[in-house]
Amino acid sequence: MTEEIAAEPIGARRRVQEAPRRRGWVIFLRDVLVILLIAVLVSFLVKSFVVRSFFIPSGSMENTLLVKDRILVDELTPHWNGYHRGDVIVFKDPGGWLPPAPPQPARSPLLEAGEWFLTLIGIAAPDSDDHLVKRLIGLPGDHVVCCNSLGQITVNGAPIDESAYLKLPAGDTRASSLAFDVTVPKNAVWVLGDNRARSEDSRYHQNQPGGGFVPMDDIVGRAFLITWPFDRFGMIDGHYAVFNGVGSPTPRGRRRAGRRA
Repeated sequence: MTEEIAAEPIGARRRVQEAPRRRGWVIFLRDVLVILLIAVLVSFLVKSFVVRSFFIPSGSMENTLLVKDRILVDELTPHWNGYHRGDVIVFKDPGGWLPPAPPQPARSPLLEAGEWFLTLIGIAAPDSDDHLVKRLIGLPGDHVVCCNSLGQITVNGAPIDESAYLKLPAGDTRASSLAFDVTVPKNAVWVLGDNRARSEDSRYHQNQPGGGFVPMDDIVGRAFLITWPFDRFGMIDGHYAVFNGVGSPTPRGRRRAGRRA
């Protein structure tokens, strides 16, 4: 008895072999897309609620921060730990602190889309020019005065020695060439740049509606790390010991008052 075996068409056999391969690639691409979407979502949430990146456009905080430094800003911790004298903070323009932005040249949709995506995940920081970075000197309720007979700023009557971070013109020993005597209102802070001769900070906006104070609601967070250039990588020093001798602010400011050793 002779058995006959029907030959399977070669094309059919190839289609059967290729079908699982195509399904495998589809599953692989689907998994990659899901991972990318999760990564973008996590980056967006981190950038929106935890950490943001900014670059430094001016020399007002030299030598603590230099022009084109890129920094990370902690948005989360201050919500439960408050702000402290000495913190280097980033905040939105309270109104009239920055000159009007010049008109920007038209850019291609591809470039706009690329910047939007990098901003979404926290790599690009196109709004750095709309924000300012200064050192927090006065908390709500603090009485901040410049200057005493030694040229030092006093906070609640206690002089502070800012030589650890202050940059002054050669031969100048006063912490500020512009005198002031202010009491910080509730839910606001008084800020100064480390490079006093090149910083248009709270001192220069006392005649504006906000009185030179920065509302707490305008603060993005506390700058804590220089990430670029790499040779400057490191933590940003709050020099909290400078304020160790400062007493507590008046009762209306105690809710957010704080001091670090």
